[in-house]
Amino acid sequence: MCCNALQYTIFRVPAVRVGGKALNFFHKLLIGQGWVVDVSLQALLFDVDGTLADTERLGHRPAYNRAFKKLGLSFRWGPKLYRKLLKQPGGQERLLHYLRRYRPELGEHAPSAETDVKAWVSAVHELKSRYFRRLVRRGRVPLRSGVARLMQEARAAGLRIAIVTNASRATLKPLLRHSLGPERVQDIELMVCGEDVVHKKPAPDLYRLALARLGLAAQDCLAVEDSAAGLVAATAAGIPTIITTNDNTIHDDFSGALLVLDTLGDPGVPATALQGTLDADCVTANGLKALLARSPVASMHEVPRRV
Repeated sequence: MCCNALQYTIFRVPAVRVGGKALNFFHKLLIGQGWVVDVSLQALLFDVDGTLADTERLGHRPAYNRAFKKLGLSFRWGPKLYRKLLKQPGGQERLLHYLRRYRPELGEHAPSAETDVKAWVSAVHELKSRYFRRLVRRGRVPLRSGVARLMQEARAAGLRIAIVTNASRATLKPLLRHSLGPERVQDIELMVCGEDVVHKKPAPDLYRLALARLGLAAQDCLAVEDSAAGLVAATAAGIPTIITTNDNTIHDDFSGALLVLDTLGDPGVPATALQGTLDADCVTANGLKALLARSPVASMHEVPRRV
């Protein structure tokens, strides 16, 4: 049978290991012949801050300001400044950047900060984290619209669920326990956190580690992010990505995303597509399968080893 006769056949190309890397090495050839390669969604990889919940606005920024007040510091972080600080990959990095860039008055804390700035930043961040966990326990940081529903649908559809975040486990676990609930937490197969890699998002390291631990190829996963940094990280790892924006990220550049929405949506609380097309009132597991099937497929994909 000639290639033209097989032009619309859908099948999965087996991966083989070549030179230490597993490549779907026929993939480029087959696409060049006009064949269609099956892309099967197997896992959803969720970011946390700003994606699962509006943690920055409702949790982290208020917690920083409470910590500053408790320490007798005169400065506070307003929304506009905080958006700039969010360009830093993590909480301690954010504090350190603020000290170096804005040189705030530290009062009685100046000698400690001058002696060992990283130790001082770590102590401030720990106090902030205690206030954050308190806000979470009190129910002040609820899930965003559609998160719990989509996770439930995904598991019912046989999809695997992973968390891929710059946040620490100490911050993540209370949020999942109190905001997501024990039933949905049990659905999460894997959590990859900031302390697991040297380089956090926007570097792709966290996503590459998640793929390796799941034993999945990038084209069989879909990332759910809220920021340009998260999008850059996921797509650099080869993972197709959808975005749900928030007040801090609405003006980010999402040109590489499959779909950009205001939320995932829920029945009666529809999502709005800001980029791309949403075929329903809310994002569903079946809708994501169809979206991935329609998406462009790269010419070759790396299949990671399980670690």
